[in-house]
Amino acid sequence: MKNQHHHIPDKDERTWASLSHLGFIATLVVPYGNLIVPLIIWIVYKDRSSYIDYHAKEALNFQITLSIGLTIGFILVFVVIGIFLLLILGLLGLIFAIIAAVQANKGEYYKYPFNLRLIE
Repeated sequence: MKNQHHHIPDKDERTWASLSHLGFIATLVVPYGNLIVPLIIWIVYKDRSSYIDYHAKEALNFQITLSIGLTIGFILVFVVIGIFLLLILGLLGLIFAIIAAVQANKGEYYKYPFNLRLIE
């Protein structure tokens, strides 16, 4: 999504927006890091920067969506299809998080291709 907003983000805003998307990687170190990282960034910066607010909410919504899918995958592991679901969702989560972080760092407003928009 091209920059449709009027705000031009500075370097710090672009960095924090990018980090909100890369929270997905935090799950490798901290349980639920994929949810915690964008949530903390959103809480801290939502009133300071509309750019960070947008990206942190987008990242948080995506991570909630992904977590729901991964939970279903874990349940379905017993029927084998869950293994494939976990692999596909894990790979898509990583790919989309990296794409979103790169776009955020370039000053663009990225929108995930599939996302439950629970946090408005």
